[in-house]
Formats: sequence, structure tokens, C-alpha cells
Amino acid sequence: MIKKLLLCCLIFAFTGAYAETIKTDVLVIGGGASGVSAAIQSARSRVKTMLIEQGDWLGGSLTSGGFCYAEANRNFPSGIYGEFRKRVRDVYKMRLGYDTTYNAPLVFEPATGAAILKKLTDTVKNLTVKLHTNFTDIKKDGTGWEVVIVSDKQKTTIKAKVLIDATELGDVVSKIEVLMTAGFDSRGDTKEALAPQNATNQIQDISYLAVLKDFGHNTNHTIPQPDGYDPSKYSCLQKADIRKLLDAAKLPNDKYLINWDGCASQYSVTSEDLQPEHRAETFRKARLHTLGLIYYLQTVLGYKNLGFADDFNTPDHLPYIPYIRENRRAAGLVRMVVDDIYTPYSRGSQLYRTAIAISDALPGQHYSEAGVPHINYPPFPAFSIPLGAIVVKDQDNLLVTEKALSVTHLVNGAVTDPAVQMTLGQGAGATAAFCAFFKTTTENLMPRIIQGEILDFGGYLMPFADIKQTDPAWRAIQQIGATGMLKGVQRPNGDKADVLFMPDNTVTTAEIKPYLEEIYSRSFIWFNQEKPGELFTIANIISYISNMTLRDPKNLQDALQKSWKTYYHFPTEFKTDRPITRREFAVLANRFFNPFARKVDISGKMVN
Repeated sequence: MIKKLLLCCLIFAFTGAYAETIKTDVLVIGGGASGVSAAIQSARSRVKTMLIEQGDWLGGSLTSGGFCYAEANRNFPSGIYGEFRKRVRDVYKMRLGYDTTYNAPLVFEPATGAAILKKLTDTVKNLTVKLHTNFTDIKKDGTGWEVVIVSDKQKTTIKAKVLIDATELGDVVSKIEVLMTAGFDSRGDTKEALAPQNATNQIQDISYLAVLKDFGHNTNHTIPQPDGYDPSKYSCLQKADIRKLLDAAKLPNDKYLINWDGCASQYSVTSEDLQPEHRAETFRKARLHTLGLIYYLQTVLGYKNLGFADDFNTPDHLPYIPYIRENRRAAGLVRMVVDDIYTPYSRGSQLYRTAIAISDALPGQHYSEAGVPHINYPPFPAFSIPLGAIVVKDQDNLLVTEKALSVTHLVNGAVTDPAVQMTLGQGAGATAAFCAFFKTTTENLMPRIIQGEILDFGGYLMPFADIKQTDPAWRAIQQIGATGMLKGVQRPNGDKADVLFMPDNTVTTAEIKPYLEEIYSRSFIWFNQEKPGELFTIANIISYISNMTLRDPKNLQDALQKSWKTYYHFPTEFKTDRPITRREFAVLANRFFNPFARKVDISGKMVN
């Protein structure tokens, strides 16, 4: 018995001596919308992954920040975000009045969203999640990283092959020698025509949101007057339709999300205000500003029946963290500019070819400070986010999401929306897993392999609003769209512009000839011999496939005719003399000569 006890003690001592260092393939710091998505995807891609989050909940702005009325990407249930959206809707779909139409905003209570994310991560193999965990130190370890974390007052060293900074404010890259910028970029710097002439350090306002509940008529839930309360700060609401504002963000169970622009819940900051040494004081003042808004709503505007819901276990019942729209941005392998959104196909770089996520969010201009430049954006198109924007320049195996993304100020507001970030996080997770799985670094990224992994797990690369994920041609169209052979068409829709694939339109020879001649040397000979007309026909595609694959054209035609509707699910009739549709061309091109397999570099240029 004594020998067994001694043996147990020795084993315990031996284990304790080495418990201070843990090895993992991928470490994600920050359990916000992008971080939780990145960790899930990384683990699902079969590499060992750890996610640490300093707070009580997963979800960041979506949950801990109270941003629980998500309007972005409502047409794109991409991958993990689509999975989260479905689980939320499953919780509420039986509630009277809850909108479950395809493109309805995603609406939920913050604690419900956090619980869904926790349950989701609990089911993922290869994933370890640590809440209430901070990091205190970070340094290079060869091509990987060594990070010191603190959990339950115990320090642990994590050695990771790949590191993802998914913190809300880019706290990881701030500790490393990474070039960072903040505020408005100058026109001379970015060459964006919409940019102001001169740079400024002004960033978008932060907001402490609030979740209120209607406790019924003749009830009084007025809060104590906050410190420093000044009713003049909220005078812009005197002429506002408060009932309309409340109903615009109504939550389940008679609750309302208060996220009002202008003088209401916005609080002006600079990037300096968000540095660690100033953060606590900045957040304290921002909380007081929102408390003042609620007090004004209850006393001056007469909504005493509205009181704080019990969603957040904080002394003042406000969210755990503020909603932050912008901070300092890291220098990446590429910097996405607004022209990559408006004119993606006509630039020297072809960043859309390296897409790892999509967004249809508006850039937003949330400034309560006077004198900030106002940008007159034309209708803002949905767009793809390139791989190089998450890869930190001159740092092996370091990726960024959230506000540290390598974009210009004019792009920033359209990528930091939590719904977009959850979509982007999946791309970051697939990228990290690529490096870990293939034992390589971010210097050797292969965009097409990473994109294939994203598509395997239901993530979008191209923001085609007219091709739903349930469409049998969805993947083929995503892949062909990412080559640029068939380009998306922007169609203004109010202050936005939808990007459409237009699958029933016919294919012109002029739109496909340049691309085919660029990637296949035999195409030049084929076009000179066949001389297809203005509209490319089914007979033309049969001839082209036959030429490229050396397959007998008659056998190919017979096989296509037999499988036209049964295998390819084309709704049209098989007639060789008619023009081919974009849907048909995309599916057949993807099937028989697969241009998506052609390698591209980080800028989207094709590699021989």
C-alpha cells in the first residue's frame, strides 16, 4: 500500500512539473464572434485547437456586447454563422411573431446566444475552451508562438504553431512589433478617391448598448440619476419617434435593444482612448453616457415602464463589454481598399480570387464628434474578404480578425459587424489549420486549398445574392465566381448594391475568352478554329470540353443529354444550338476543366 501511495505521489509530482506547458496546433485568443468561429473551424479541420476568452461568455459583441439584432449577411447563412443562425431560430421559431423568413434579421437574447455558442463548442472534437482566461506575455518560438496565460490564478505556457488574434481590440498584435494604423487614411496613402485629403486619428464611436424590458403600464422602473447626468446631451431625441426606434430592434419576451445613433448611445473616442492604460476610464464614461440615455428615456420622454432586463449580471445591468466599431488596424500581406469592393475585377490585384469570407454590411459612419469627414458612399456592394487581409506582414503564422484586419478606414466599418466577423472567423480557422496540418507557415499559403476547406464546411466565397446554398449548382458557381471567368453583376438596391450571378442569363464569348486563353494554352487554337459567335452555345461548350479533355464529342454529347436533368439538375431543355446559360456553363466548366484548380497567389494572380 505504501509503495502504491509513493508511486501515485511521484506520478502527481511528475505531472505537476510539466503541466505548466501545453502544446497545441492553433491558439485563438479572444472568444468573440470571429474567435469562436475560427476555433470551431480549426478543430473541425482536424488540428488540435485551444480557445481562450477572458470573459464569462463566448460571442463577444454578439452576446457580451448585446449586439443581438444582427442585420448583416442575412442573405448569406455562411457555414458556422449559418449554423448559429439556425440554432437561434430553432429556439424561438415557435414564439408568436418571431420572424423566421429567409432574409430576416437574426434576433435573440444575449444569454441565449452565449449558451448556444457554448453548447456548439462543447460538441467539437480537438477543441479546448478556457473562459475567464487572460494572456500576459507572448513571444516567438521558431515559426510558432509561446503565450503565457492565466486561469484561476495559475500561469500556463501555451506553445502553438499558429496564433489567431481574435480579441475585440487587437490586443495580441499590440504587444508585438506590428505596424498599425488608426483613423481616416489619406487619399494620397490609399489612392481611394473617396478618402479625405488628410489623415485623422478619429475612429468610429463606441456604444454601450442596453436591453430593456416592458414591464407594463402603470409600472415605474426609473433608475437612479447617473453621475454627471446632463439632459442636453440627449436633446436630439426630442423630435425622434421613440416608439419607432423601439420597435425597430424588438427582441423576444417583450425586450428592446437600445442601439441608437447620434446623441443617444454613441460615445466618441480615439484609438488612444482604447489603449489598455486608458480603457477602463473610457469605458466607465461610456457606461455613464448610456445610463444617462436610459434615465432621459424614462424621465423626460416618459417611458418609466421600460426597465433593464436581467440579461447581464453587472451592477448597472449594461452589457459586459461595449460595442466597438473600430480600433487600430494591422499591416497585412495585403491591404484591402474600397476599390476592391466597387471595382474588384478591373484592378491590378484580383483579391476576390483569394476570398475567405463575404460581407453585405454597410460601412457606417458613427461619429458624434463635430467636424469628422462625411463620406458620400455610392450604393455599397456586397463583397468578398481576401485571405491576405488576415495575415500579419513579417510575422510567421500570426492571423488577425475583428478590428485589427488589414483594411483601410473606408472598408473597416463593413467588416467589423459581428455577423460578418463570424463568417470571417471560419476563414481564419481554415487558414490556421492549413498551416498546422501541412506543417508550413503563412509564407506558403495556398488559397485554393483553404477555400476548398471553407466550401466543404458550407462557407461562402462569393456574395451572390441570387444563388442560395440549397441550389444544386451553389458550389460550382462559388468556385467559378472565385476564378473571375464569370463575373458578378452589381445592382443598386437603396444604399446597398446586391451582387448577382444571374444564372439564367446567356454567356457571351467575349466574357469567357480572355480567361480561357490565359489559363489554357490550347484555348487560343480552339477559338481560332471554331470561331464561336457572340453568344456561346451548348454545342460550343461540348466542342471545347472535347478539345480540352480529348473526349469523343459524340459520346460526350450523348452523356450530357442523358444526365442533363437527372445529374446536373438543369431546368432547361438540352438543345445544342441554343446559347448556354451562366448556370449551365459554370456547372460544366467546373466539372470538366475545373478552372478553380488553377493556383493563385496571395494577390489573386494566377501561378503557372
